[in-house]
Amino acid sequence: MNPKNRSLTLLAALMALASVGAAAPAKPQTVSAWVTSADQSRLLARQDDVAFKAKQQALDVHIDVDPAQRFQTMVGFGASITDASAWLIQQRMSEAQRKALLSELFGRGPGGIGFDFARLTIGASDFSRAHYSFNDLPAGQTDIALKGFSIEPNRLDVLPVIKAALAINPGLQVMASPWSAPGWMKSGDSLVKGSLKPEMYGVFSDYLLRYVDAYAAEGVPIFALTLQNEPHFEPDDYPGMRVDPAARAAVIGQHLGPLLAKRENEQKRKTKLFDWDHNWDQAESPLAVLADPVARPFVAGVAWHCYAGDVAAQTLVHDAHPDKEVWFTECSGGEWAPEWRKTLPWMMSNLVIGGTRGWAKGVLMWNLALDENYGPHLGGCKDCRGVVTINSKTGAVTRNIEYYALAHASKFVRAGAQRIASTAAVAGLETVAFRNADDGSVALIVSNGSAQAKRFSVAAGGQKNFVYVLPRESVATFTWPGRP
Repeated sequence: MNPKNRSLTLLAALMALASVGAAAPAKPQTVSAWVTSADQSRLLARQDDVAFKAKQQALDVHIDVDPAQRFQTMVGFGASITDASAWLIQQRMSEAQRKALLSELFGRGPGGIGFDFARLTIGASDFSRAHYSFNDLPAGQTDIALKGFSIEPNRLDVLPVIKAALAINPGLQVMASPWSAPGWMKSGDSLVKGSLKPEMYGVFSDYLLRYVDAYAAEGVPIFALTLQNEPHFEPDDYPGMRVDPAARAAVIGQHLGPLLAKRENEQKRKTKLFDWDHNWDQAESPLAVLADPVARPFVAGVAWHCYAGDVAAQTLVHDAHPDKEVWFTECSGGEWAPEWRKTLPWMMSNLVIGGTRGWAKGVLMWNLALDENYGPHLGGCKDCRGVVTINSKTGAVTRNIEYYALAHASKFVRAGAQRIASTAAVAGLETVAFRNADDGSVALIVSNGSAQAKRFSVAAGGQKNFVYVLPRESVATFTWPGRP
């Protein structure tokens, strides 16, 4: 070949290779965004997509997300299916209304918000239409063998609703808590007030195990129990029971813990046991139980409520006992806090963001549903708000602040996801981030509790950034694909 032609051919080949490289620039990574604002102009509303851009500079207000730093594995988000919630769903909604609502709450289809976690009451709470246990007796009588035990009071409403939720989401994790032992096991012989008699520690443990087995026989596995709801509180008009740390340690270490361990060995069915199930303000109480060397091995984790104290208590106890799980199991909205501009940021800061940054594997609100009169209830809270309100005459559903606060996590963070590192707080913004286990996708939740819109940048595991403007007193969830 002519040397000149050979040179021209080589030059053409090099130009062709260069053009191939230039023809396939890296495609920007797309970020999906959903926003809820306190003025309710946007309610879990899908926004225009944004994109990570390699040459986009980080702003002064900047959030870093690092998927390589991983923390607790999530079970999920949800609420309690109280007697009141179950009765409204089962008795005050048509079949079509009921199916639509449960599919929305527990489903993961396009219209679902994907609750993966629920709580039941073992017997009555204040949100029941009657005060009862599963083994009630006339005053002065006892039933040590529990021959009269029956979950019959739950067959009309609670069991059908929880079974329907499980049919929609078979992975739903269900825990349960008693508000009181049967009255005959207590000082005062009443469901209201009183403490558990020491001679009844074993019988009460048997009672709780009977409940777990009875629900399992109905196809409803109980993955976790607490010994007592709010054990430092004795309400005067609905079931409750004081169980101080020494008593809880004795019941757990000498009775209920060994019974659950034996059941696991014999039946290969594990039910975890959580201590406390009460407020952030008395961290010394679960710490006292965990200091008991006999009880501690049987305690899987500590459960928390929001009504007093600070969410930082969760981290305090976790740091003292990093082998024990953290769970957030109750907080109620109510008409004492009706303003979206205050309540939405508070719930994000303390429950969804603060709760999970404080190591919680699951986050629960209190009543899944209440009616237009904040009931039905018998004693207790007179203005509590459900995650949804069901009109007791028409079955119509109103989605409340609590619904949107939870949905910004539950819709995008699936069971098995891990919390990952993100900038905790910057310029009035608070964040938490998760990586889903099944496909590696990332969900970043950002709450703006300030009275001004905030413009910020986000980087994830590299030099690329996206920029977003979040309205005042609002929350956004951003998602983007990742590697499984």
